Formats: sequence, C-alpha cells, structure tokens
Amino acid sequence: MNTGVKITAFAAALAATFGTAYGVGKGVDPVVAPAAAPAAHGGHAEAPAGGAASAPAGLQVSEAGYTLALEPAALTADAPAELRFAITDARGRKVTAYEREHGKELHLIVASRDLTVYRHLHPVRGADGTWSVPVRLPKAGDYRAFADFTPAGGEGLTLGADLAVAGAYRPAALPAASRVAEVDGYRVELRGTPVPGRPAELTLRVSRGGVPVSDLQPYLGAYGHLVALRAGDLAYLHVHPHEGPAGPEVSFTATAPSSGSYRLFLDFRHEGKVRTAAFTVHAH
Repeated sequence: MNTGVKITAFAAALAATFGTAYGVGKGVDPVVAPAAAPAAHGGHAEAPAGGAASAPAGLQVSEAGYTLALEPAALTADAPAELRFAITDARGRKVTAYEREHGKELHLIVASRDLTVYRHLHPVRGADGTWSVPVRLPKAGDYRAFADFTPAGGEGLTLGADLAVAGAYRPAALPAASRVAEVDGYRVELRGTPVPGRPAELTLRVSRGGVPVSDLQPYLGAYGHLVALRAGDLAYLHVHPHEGPAGPEVSFTATAPSSGSYRLFLDFRHEGKVRTAAFTVHAH
C-alpha cells in the first residue's frame, strides 16, 4: 500500500478490536499448560523457574477485581499529549496505595500493535489515584497500554487496554528476525531464544565502536530491563536480569507462553541516558 489511510479514533478502536481477534485466532498457538504455579514478584509478570505461567499477562483490562481505565482512550499521531489513567478496584474506587517495585509504584508500557513503536513511561500519581504522563506517539494506529503494578497487600498484576491514535495510518510488517540491534551508536547482540513452556536464558551484550561497554548504569535498580510482547495479541512478559557486573553482558531468564513470534525490548542506561534495543525472535 503506497498511500496512507486516514484513521480516526473510532476507526482505530474498531481496528484494534478486529485486529486482536485475528491475531489471537491466526497468529499464535494455544497457551502452554502450566508446569507449576507462578510465584508473585512485585508488580511484574515474570516466569517462574519451574514452568510457564498459567496465562500470559496484559491480555485483560480487568483481573482480580482491578481495572485499567484510560482517560482519554484516543490520541493524535505525532502530537504532544497527556495520557491519563487510573487503576480501579472491584467497587470502582481509584487505587491510591501500591507496593514499590524497582523504585516505582507502577510501570507503564505503551506499544503499537505492529510492534514498531515502544515506550517505557514513568507516570506520576495524583492524590486521587489518577496517573498522568506526557507522551508523543509518532504514528497513527492501534496501540496497547500495559500497567504493571502491585496493589498494597495484593499480588502483582499487568493489565492491558487498547489505545487509539488518530492520523494517517500506514500499516507495517513485523520487523525481520535479527540477533543484532543498533541504537545511538551502540551495538547490542542477543544470544539465546525463548522456549515455549520452559525457562530459557537470554544474554544481551552491549558494545560501542567495537569496545565492550562494561560500565552500564543502574536503571530502576538494575543494569537492564527486558519486555517481551507476542505478535498478534501482544501477550506481555516482563523479566529482570540476573545479578552480575555492569556489562558488557546482561542475562535474563524468561519463559515464552507459547510458540510464535515475539518482539523483545531491552532498556539499558549508559552515560546518563536510557536507550532501547529491539529484536524480533521466534519461539518454537
């Protein structure tokens, strides 16, 4: 398609609905049955050492009595905006008490449904429980917002809600699989592949100008953060690295919930700036 399609907020929402149904039916395999019950770890949907989680995170807007409520549910492409949302409990009240995990009460991820745009945002909570964060999304289309949190005294949850971004829509194919990502002069190499239903080690090596980067800086209490999203339905997996030195390698253990294509996003901090390296991998 050489020309873009003008997408309105209403059309984007419809596209998100039908796109999700198609992705679930055609793009991914059934979720692998769990080998063991997952252990809660803060607000993050991490895979347990003994097997796959019972269901992928981020596919539901409501779970365990909590709901992710976006306000508004539509933005305009390449325009500054404020994204506002709340977590509500089973009685519709805005949640104001959270456990802190990695220095934050809540982590917000926004990704386009074609997985070509990714943002790891840090919203601020108002006294009434409304969260807000400035955002500028570069292109129109269907997005998914993920809130990763632990309510005070509760279990860790990741809720997901559709977000429509209006403008001239040009669909993009999933980026080709690659073991190397380049970002701002840094080269990040990926070793390992997610395996459906059981833990697999993923190691990412950071270099710049051919020189290994051995002085990575902590970012939210770690030398790297990895988020994996499954192509099609955007099932969400958020993992944290093993303990180790400040580079050049950062290792993670992750379990893919099913076979299929995944987009991996590594956030790392060096010389005071956070950068994101992205990879497409196939779990089988």
